[in-house]
Order: sequence, then C-alpha cells, then structure tokens
Amino acid sequence: MKAKPLYFCRLGPWLLVAMVLLLPAYSLKADGEGKKKNPTSKLYVADVDGESSINTGDKIDDLTKKSVYSAEGTTIETKPDASNALVLSNGTGVFFGPDTKLEIKRFLQEPFTPNRNDMEVEPSVSQTSAFMPHGTVALCTSKMVAGSSMVYTTPQASVSIRGRKVVMECSGDTTTVSLIEGDVTVRGDLTGGGESLKPGQQAIITRKSPSEPPVIKIQAIPKDQMKSIEDKVSMACMARKTVYFETADRETNEIVPHIVVPKPSPPSVSPSSIP
Repeated sequence: MKAKPLYFCRLGPWLLVAMVLLLPAYSLKADGEGKKKNPTSKLYVADVDGESSINTGDKIDDLTKKSVYSAEGTTIETKPDASNALVLSNGTGVFFGPDTKLEIKRFLQEPFTPNRNDMEVEPSVSQTSAFMPHGTVALCTSKMVAGSSMVYTTPQASVSIRGRKVVMECSGDTTTVSLIEGDVTVRGDLTGGGESLKPGQQAIITRKSPSEPPVIKIQAIPKDQMKSIEDKVSMACMARKTVYFETADRETNEIVPHIVVPKPSPPSVSPSSIP
C-alpha cells in the first residue's frame, strides 16, 4: 500500500475540524440572506377615556395614550364606563365602546411597500383574525389591497370585512353588524355562504344556544340608531388620521408609528370686519 504524504497526515484532521466548525456559520448566513422576515404588526393607542387594559401574554398594562405594542396575541378590554381608540399598522382605526373585550388572534403583515405615496391605501397585504366575546367595536379601514383578509368573530357570527366603515355589537345571545360604507359578509357559522350587506344595512344574528343554528335577519339601520353608529365610526376614523406607519429599517422591517401633527387652522375673519 502506498503511504500518504506526511503533510496530509498532519493537516488532514485539522482541515476536517475547520470544515465542521464553519459549516453551521455558512448555513446561518445563507438562511439569513435567502429569507426576509415579515415585520411584526403593531398597534398604536390614539385615545383613552376611562380605564382600559391590554394583555400582551406576558403582562397586563393599563392602556395609555400614545403607547405602542406588538398587536398579534394581545387582548384589549375596556371597563363599563370607558372607551378607547387604537390604530393597527395596516391603517385600521378601531374604536372600543364600554365593557368591550377583543382578542387579536392573528395579525400578519408582509413587508411594506417602499416610498408609498397614498396613505389611504393599506401599506401591505395583511391577515387579521379577532374574537369579540362581548362589547362594541367600530372599524374604519384603509383601502385594503388584493390578498388581504379581515375576519372578526363573536359567539354568534363571523364577519368578513373588505372595508371600510362597520360597527359590531355583541351582547347576550345577539350580534348586530351595521355597515356604513364598504363591503362585509356575515355568517352564522363557517359552513354557510353568508349574507352580504349593503351600506345602510345591518345584520342581526341570534343564537339561543350553541346547539341551535343561528338566525340572521337583514334590515335597514333604524333611523334612531344611525347617529350613534356614525359617531362610533367617526371616532375610529379620527384615530386612524392621528398616525401612519412605516418601516424604520429595510433590513429588519421593523414597523414604527409616526404621529401626524395637525396643520394649524387659518385665522377666521368675522363678516362684520370686512369693509
């Protein structure tokens, strides 16, 4: 048998060790360069009236104005005499009425479009899934882009929202969905085709017990309810105008809120002072 050269006998084991040590580092680098991480969705607290709380899964905080949290997996609650307004990083304003609980089960966003010009349009494709066991929420959304989904559920109904202004109320065995503007589909369960609402309509979904099928009634929004519903939507729309979101770093895709400073109103001139 032919003997191996002396230099290979000396270096061979060290070359093998070096290759084993360097391979994981190379793999990590390749994974980091080949796959870009989606940004973590955020929520911004635009307004708080009374006592509200947010449960992040790690701790429970009192909700305070201008605070920012990662949105997915959080639970927001308002006391019976409280209300608040939040803005999600897909540009959706959410108004919470008194005695409301909302669980944000899922809120995913793709990387933001760089150098976007229209702040009225959703910054990227997003998927939202939330559960409201009781209370009232009003939504004022951006123009949702193709591929986005937004589903809010209650013990009686599932509501697929494609924009733009809607109020959902859940109490006892009844959920009421009122559409001011946009397009929503209401389902009593996940197997049915659902009922589409037109602006100015509301769906009343009743389920006496979990074993009974839900009953859906579609009607025009009663005139004596319209102002209250529009006021709730207005609060959500006002909230979403207080902030917009951008990615601070294109490498990490970290989402950060930017507070909108309102422009000063021009001085008013009294008609009596005009010559």
